[in-house]
Amino acid sequence: MTALRRALLVLALLVLALVVLAALAPGLLAPADPVQTHVRDALLPPGPGHPFGTDQSGRDVYARVVHGAGRSLGIGLLATVLALVTGLLVGSAAGIAPRVVDVALMRTNDVLMAFPEFLLALVVVAILGPGTANVAIGVTLAAIPVYVRLARAQTQVLRRAEHVEAARILGVGAFTAFRRHVAPGVLGSLSVLATIGLGSSILAAAGLSFLGLGPTEPAPEWGLMLAGGRNVLGQAWWIAVFPGVAIMLAVLSATFLGRALRARAEGRRG
Repeated sequence: MTALRRALLVLALLVLALVVLAALAPGLLAPADPVQTHVRDALLPPGPGHPFGTDQSGRDVYARVVHGAGRSLGIGLLATVLALVTGLLVGSAAGIAPRVVDVALMRTNDVLMAFPEFLLALVVVAILGPGTANVAIGVTLAAIPVYVRLARAQTQVLRRAEHVEAARILGVGAFTAFRRHVAPGVLGSLSVLATIGLGSSILAAAGLSFLGLGPTEPAPEWGLMLAGGRNVLGQAWWIAVFPGVAIMLAVLSATFLGRALRARAEGRRG
């Protein structure tokens, strides 16, 4: 790894650590109430009292960005974990099941993969209705197919590995051999993919919130804040720019970390 890549990796880790801290303990970074309105302080530009300025209702944008990390990261993380677990179960089942079951599962998966992830999430949320939980469900369902395909491929490779076949010859049961020797390898590959997928999930959740399908006012959420600032972008750019920067940094950091982990894993296999 070059010095530049190493520096970027450290920066990505620092950004993600800051986002996690903001999600877990927002009061440490921003004591101000993110939903408290001060009409007389509306649309104040960034300054000493309000480092990110204020919005149309006089709410502190910095406090809203910090407190919004919990909701934005929470949706993305929940969707990623659920997609990983579902992908592991379904993909592994397809990898060891009889051919007719494998074909049925993978053809269904191929149909879902034919749709762009965001479009699939949008359709799901449009059917279920707006709301934080429905956004998480939509982003999860949209992310599952890629995990299923990877889990199936890894399962089919690992189940034929020499150490797995040796364990079967020694009398180890099929389920025990899968649990001990196949599942950990599949989970490792999916975990690397999940790091990259976390950024995509955060971006998808923010996009759905931007369209008005996620949390509602006055909840602090990055996509919702972007939507709230678009109509006054020329007059008060800070309302949309700072949450937009937060989304960009979180997504890029998670993606870069995931790619670094994938490159390291591929280097070990090579």
